[in-house]
Amino acid sequence: MWKAALLWALSTVCLAAGRPFVLGDRIAADDFTHGAGNWAAELEKGGSISAKDGTLDIDVPGGLSLWWKQEFAGPILIRYEATMVKAGGANDRVSDLNCFWMAADARSPDFFAAQRSGKFADYNQLRAYYVGQGGNGNTTTRFRRYIGDAELRPLLPEHDLKEADTLLKPDAPQTIELVAAGGRIQYYRDGNLLFDYRDPGPYTHGYFAFRTVESHIRIRNFAVYRIAVPQRAGVLRPRQTYQAVIECGAERRRMTKDGIGVESGVAAPQHVVHRRAGEIEQTW
Repeated sequence: MWKAALLWALSTVCLAAGRPFVLGDRIAADDFTHGAGNWAAELEKGGSISAKDGTLDIDVPGGLSLWWKQEFAGPILIRYEATMVKAGGANDRVSDLNCFWMAADARSPDFFAAQRSGKFADYNQLRAYYVGQGGNGNTTTRFRRYIGDAELRPLLPEHDLKEADTLLKPDAPQTIELVAAGGRIQYYRDGNLLFDYRDPGPYTHGYFAFRTVESHIRIRNFAVYRIAVPQRAGVLRPRQTYQAVIECGAERRRMTKDGIGVESGVAAPQHVVHRRAGEIEQTW
């Protein structure tokens, strides 16, 4: 019986072009033709933020978190197109296409009442998912689950990528997709899955932000969609472990699933796509 459930669960990976969910209604969008009124900026050193003619242009000499003012509840997919500008400007260094999603602030139940200046350290006390793509001068791409701690921002080895195909390219539009579907947290770049995290204590609602530092970025076509996850996807019998390599179109993925956690009594976090295993690093 459990083998049949396994095969059914694996088959759902092929849904929606290799993704274990179905895209639903659009619940929010910005075409950037009527200004930046949907966004709240937290700027460390000032800079320029403009929205016109279908493009959100971000050109900042320091840290910026640009928050969508509406809180979202999952399951959702957030999608946008981003281009790192390299045209000789003072901030055109092609680094730090970053984001927070499903964010709350441990310091205040009123998210926008918390004091945040745009300086990166001000965000340590978020409870959120974060990806820093092309960070550290475009040398790393990292996923973190922020835990609301003033000092700790855990980083797992498999979430510290350095391969060239995970970094940024100048003046090249790329489509970013963020998924928060219960315990399934994902990050796609141009349809390629970079991070796939199984969270036993997921953040199910919160805010989204574009995050960068000393950079020039152009954003287009921001949209948020409701998604549906097949009810039986990922069903497992306790304490059973298996590995399966499946092919879905041209994609080949190794999936690893574990059983019930010893202490918590819930499924342990899963890290399905292992692009690289490096050293654990606690500082950005």
